[in-house]
Formats: sequence, structure tokens, C-alpha cells
Amino acid sequence: MGAPSPPTLLPIHERAEQDALSYGIYVHFPWCRSRCLYCAFNVRVEADPRMADWAEGIRAEWALRAPTLPGRAHSLYFGGGTPSLAPPELIASLVQDFPLQDGAERTLEVNPGSVDRAKLEAFIGAGIDRLSIGVQTFHAGHAKRLGRGHGRAEAEALLALLPALPLRSWSFDLIFALPDQTLAELEQDLDRLLQVAPPHVSLYGLSYEPGTPLRRALDAGALQATDPELWADMYACIGERLGAAGYERYEISNFALPGHRSRHNEAVWRGGRYAGLGPGAHGFLPAGDRTVNHDGLADWLADPLGRAERPSPEEAAQDLLLSTLRHADGLRLDRLAAETGHALRPGAVAPLLQGGALVQEGERLRLAPGAYALADGVVRRLAQGLRPVPPPAPTTRTA
Repeated sequence: MGAPSPPTLLPIHERAEQDALSYGIYVHFPWCRSRCLYCAFNVRVEADPRMADWAEGIRAEWALRAPTLPGRAHSLYFGGGTPSLAPPELIASLVQDFPLQDGAERTLEVNPGSVDRAKLEAFIGAGIDRLSIGVQTFHAGHAKRLGRGHGRAEAEALLALLPALPLRSWSFDLIFALPDQTLAELEQDLDRLLQVAPPHVSLYGLSYEPGTPLRRALDAGALQATDPELWADMYACIGERLGAAGYERYEISNFALPGHRSRHNEAVWRGGRYAGLGPGAHGFLPAGDRTVNHDGLADWLADPLGRAERPSPEEAAQDLLLSTLRHADGLRLDRLAAETGHALRPGAVAPLLQGGALVQEGERLRLAPGAYALADGVVRRLAQGLRPVPPPAPTTRTA
């Protein structure tokens, strides 16, 4: 690779436990050059985006949120959208505004065709030490059908720049289960991915979100979703190929070479807290509030804090189930009780243990390796088995 190994402040599991008690910062950049046909995110395509106003809005929102946040953040993540469209000096000015721990991870999402070597070096000079690269597929026909704003040539040109850059790490985004995609075509994407050898891989099964052009095409019968059996074969193929190449699956959709887990995302998947800044951003603050910002730039600038709500104890328990069971380390049952006042009925857990979907080791409950594809169904069944923990019985005093 030629890039330095990421700094290790603590053993990975110990650090992740600490990160779950700290917080990260997510900054949403709402512009792209073009909109992918599957995209349901808060993204806009504008000839003259108001980036300076956006940056001032981030600062204004941070000034309002910062007093409620403890200490320094373990990570900073610029997502979108395509934040690599922003001038590096604008990103640099924002990085300097946030209180970050020593060794904090600083990630920027990058799409092929949006940067050259000089711009990447400028982002690194601005403090970015990790990139998330949105390649998705090397297959020209599938990229066009998805509405990707780049082709294979742009993807290859960007990937060729990465080995010489002084990065902490970088990640490759892969989409599978595309319309009419064959298992052989997915294998070709994996062949090239493994030749490139990214330190981290995030994979996504294509979903047809309401309101997107692909969903309308699906509803109109112009295309068909991937057969469930083929979907499962593709998912299994990815896991087998990456596992054989030395990648560890530390979350349902994320694989990393040793030392290259995403610190920001891992904390979120362990039920950690984060401030979500920018139009349309969501957050989960250390005090327990869920926050949702206004989607429109003007509305967000006028009201940076949007709305916030405190989940009920049962909602908090469901959230904890959903996030932590995606992670390879799973859920600690004593944490579920301590943080949410809820426990799982033995009758809800036992069939899943007996059926091989779950594994229990003391207080820790986790998905069995072969059950990752069943995670959504497992979480739904467990959520139906939540019950409030009864209060402790009163003590009686004898004379």
C-alpha cells in the first residue's frame, strides 16, 4: 500500500468500547454532480451550490450543539452527497473548528471524477486521513443503469492515486444485487476489488427506495428485483471471497483488514452517540436525544437544530438491538437492561439460539456467522420479545 498503518491508541475492542461512550461528528454535504437513480438521500444537483453558506451553517449549528457534548470527538465524517466537490480550504476550515481527540479519524467521502491528485493532497493537508471511495461497480452497463456519474476509467484513475498518498486508511464501496446482475459479473467486480486490495470494504445490496427512479421502474414492471436466492448467493460469495483474502467481517456489511476498521461507523454500530450536522442530517446525542435536521438549505440555515425527541425506553431498547446486533461483537444483555430498563424474554431468545441464528456467551448475545443475512428478521423477533425489567423488590426492615 505505501500508506502508514492507522495509529492504535488502544486494543481495538477496548477502544471501541470507549468510543461507544464518547461521540463522533457527522457532517452532511448535500450536493452531487448528478443524482444516482437509486438514491433517496438528501442530495441536490445545482449549478452554483451555496457552499460558503453551507459551511457557515455548519459552524452555526455546531455552536448551538457543542455545549451539550462532552469533551472531544473520536471521529469526524464528511458524507453526502459528494463532499469531495467542496474546495479543500473549506473542509480545512471546518476540520479546525471541531474539538477532536488525538488520533481522531477524519473521513471524507469521494466519488470518482470529482478529484485529481492535487485536490486529494490538499484534502490530506486539510487534515483528512481516511477516504471512502464510491466506486460501487466496475461494470459499465450496470454503472450506467444506476445513473452513476462516472465510468470505469474515472474509477481506475482514482484508485491508481491512492497507494502513494499518506492516508491512515481508505474504503471501497461495493453495490450488489443490481438489476439483471449475474453472479459471474459480481465475481468480476470482486476480482478487480481484490487486485486493488482496499484496506476496508463496505457493501450494499441494492434497495428500491420509494420516490426513486429505480423504484418507479420496479413498480411499473420495467425491471425486476434480484431473486432472493441469488441475493443470498451473492452475499455469501462476497463474504467468502473477502474472508479468504484476510478481511474480517466486523459488521454485517463491512469488512476490514486488521487495523482498518472504520472508527466512526464502528462506534455507531455499537450503539454509540454522534452529532449530525448539516441539512437533513440525523444525530444521536450523548444525552439520548435523536435529532433530525431540516432537508432544505434555507430551512436548515434558518433553524439549524431542527427537531429532537427522546426515544421511549422501549424505542431505546429497539434501537440498541438494531445497532449492536449488526456488529460482530453483538449485544450485552446487562447493557440493554441498564440503559433502557428492558430485557429479552427467554422465550424469544431460546428458539433463535436453538435454530443457530444466535450465539450467547455469558451476557453477550450475537448473530451466528451464518445468520448475517437474516439479521433484520432476527432483530424483529427479538424486538417482539422485549419486556420492562421489573423494579427491585422493596426491602423490609425487621426489629
